[in-house]
Amino acid sequence: MKIGEHPAVVMRRAVQNFRENQLSRIGSMFDWSHQVNTADPAYYRWTQWLFVRLFNAGLAEWREGAVNWCPSCLTVLADEQVEQGRCERCHTVVQTRYLRQWWIKITRYAQELLDALDTLDWSDSTKNMQRNWIGRSEGATILFDLAGCRRKDVTVYTTRPDTLFGATFLVIGADHPELEDFVPPERMGQVNAWRNKFPPTAAEPDFSVGMALGSFAIHPLTGARLPVWAAPYVLGGYGTGAIMAVPGHDARDWAFARAHELPIVEVISGGNVEEAPYAGSGTLVNSGEFKGLSADEGKRRIVERLHQLRRGEPSVQYKLRDWLISRQRYWGPPIPIIHCPDDGPVAVPEEDLPVLLPDVEDFRPQGTGLSPLATVEDWVNVTCPKCGGPARRETDVSDTFLDSSWYHLRYPSTDFDDLPFDKERTDTWLPVDMYIGGNEHAVRHLLYARFVMRALHDMGLVPVAEPYTRFRAHGMIIMDGAKMSKSRGNVLNPDEYIERYGADTVRLFMMYLGPYTLGGDFRDKGIAGMTRFINRTWRATQLATGSDIGDETRERRRHRLIKQVEDDIAELRYNTAIAHLMEFARDLDHECSEGTARRLDADTLLKLLAPFAPFVTEELWQRTGHEDSVHERGTWPTYDAELAAPLRANVAITVNGKRRAELEVDAGTAQAELSALALAHPRVVELLAGREPSQVIAVVDRIVNIVTP
Repeated sequence: MKIGEHPAVVMRRAVQNFRENQLSRIGSMFDWSHQVNTADPAYYRWTQWLFVRLFNAGLAEWREGAVNWCPSCLTVLADEQVEQGRCERCHTVVQTRYLRQWWIKITRYAQELLDALDTLDWSDSTKNMQRNWIGRSEGATILFDLAGCRRKDVTVYTTRPDTLFGATFLVIGADHPELEDFVPPERMGQVNAWRNKFPPTAAEPDFSVGMALGSFAIHPLTGARLPVWAAPYVLGGYGTGAIMAVPGHDARDWAFARAHELPIVEVISGGNVEEAPYAGSGTLVNSGEFKGLSADEGKRRIVERLHQLRRGEPSVQYKLRDWLISRQRYWGPPIPIIHCPDDGPVAVPEEDLPVLLPDVEDFRPQGTGLSPLATVEDWVNVTCPKCGGPARRETDVSDTFLDSSWYHLRYPSTDFDDLPFDKERTDTWLPVDMYIGGNEHAVRHLLYARFVMRALHDMGLVPVAEPYTRFRAHGMIIMDGAKMSKSRGNVLNPDEYIERYGADTVRLFMMYLGPYTLGGDFRDKGIAGMTRFINRTWRATQLATGSDIGDETRERRRHRLIKQVEDDIAELRYNTAIAHLMEFARDLDHECSEGTARRLDADTLLKLLAPFAPFVTEELWQRTGHEDSVHERGTWPTYDAELAAPLRANVAITVNGKRRAELEVDAGTAQAELSALALAHPRVVELLAGREPSQVIAVVDRIVNIVTP
């Protein structure tokens, strides 16, 4: 939209550039005979098939609700696409609108998705983000009768039923789809006028924004009449969309009560609620017959009483909301639904898929809440596949995250045109053994993919319930100490660096910046070190001609290198693997100067370096007399566990200069570890008799001297 070109043209050019000018140039190794393009009808036919399957299983629903609306992109956004109240794409402040949309019922799988995290070998940071997003909480649902409006009652959920006697008002989410049911008839116009001129959603709630609706809630235990308010700090689409406000013991309720001069009552001892809310534990006060109970006992007893009165019960709730997939834009797979006046939403028969995206000249969003597809009358007007009467196509397209939620299933089966994924291949290749990605998708793509896999598994269509056995979140690369962003003007173009330094140098430098799961600081001056490493490897591997394979010391060094690099690669420690290779290349270069460098060591270096620097190692492999490729299957070296074992060293322990004990450790054990081992030695513990040494001096591979006062 920014450049005014048709998205189909832009997409083809972007894919071509990404594949040929970037992925190929940087040396990314993919099986290009298998690839997916989510904008290709051959792919999105099966995305539409997936939607139909979810719809038929009761997991897709067309309903009205409050949605996040980006006034710049002119489309709705899922909760996961809103960051601190702004659109993740253009950073415009998001607004609230009320539209009929398509929702995927991911909430049905909330507990399953939560429980299964304990079985996955994933980065803890990613699992914690999903746990927090799902947001399981235990508490109670409480029923309040209503007075002064057409609604009879309302249920609220709280994790602190022990504070029930501190409820002084109720708040309904300003975006609640049934807000009018809480309003007396004479107040309806005033409330709707207030809601329609509602300010945009902010990252931090404005507690001064709220309105008394004029109705009342009846306290289930005291019978007190509590005023009912509407405010945006309560989410109308979360839980029941209503809360009992306990300002004495909740920070948000306290701020709202202060802003609107509502009463604040202390019911848990331990703080001063006139000065600040107290959210801790304590003893119940001002709580009728429950006065004096501990908070935990009060929770149990109050819920028991509510249950006896049929006014409450224990409950579990989740923060997770259903997945909103409707988008009011042109570019995307049309949602395969036909709206019939008699039969309602009807799925397009699977044999009629794909529903092709029609060509249009004006592809820009209209801002009306309808997709540009709504103007293509000859495409929109169809017959109902169920009754044969006149009907209209759904004009929204599905969000791109639905496309990416299942591509791991399609990738092995791209050569099959008559089914989305072949059973035999899926059984063979799924689940994915290792997935490496960013935590920015922890509560989006990764969560959606897990849900879709579980839903398909319940339908008997896939062999396992989880798509990715192992996941590692990569770190973030910063530049000169600052996060990269377009606004700072410090975003790097990899093409320029490849042109200037070569792909192998850039690859090595990027992987050497720091631990892969932590990231690193990109500084241009560091690239020179990788150039020197490649030059040293170029020189040493061509000059090494010795054939002394019986040198035990150098054989041990070679086998240790193979094991170190192999172990580091398996744990994504690319930076330390490269460090080992740099050290080995330096030793080999020195041996070349002495005329003692072995051909076997040079070949081993090239084989181990090949995944990191594929171009120069292939060139050197050919230059040193090999006819096959260094990347051929079977060229990876193996190590002998005995030869790869670290050398051992005997380290003397002296106390005040007298030899008292001895340690056997791996050669090269660091000073700090030697000191700790020596102080923990039973003989040293006995001699110190609880005294702290005044000094500990450790010499690697030789001695630890302990000096006492």
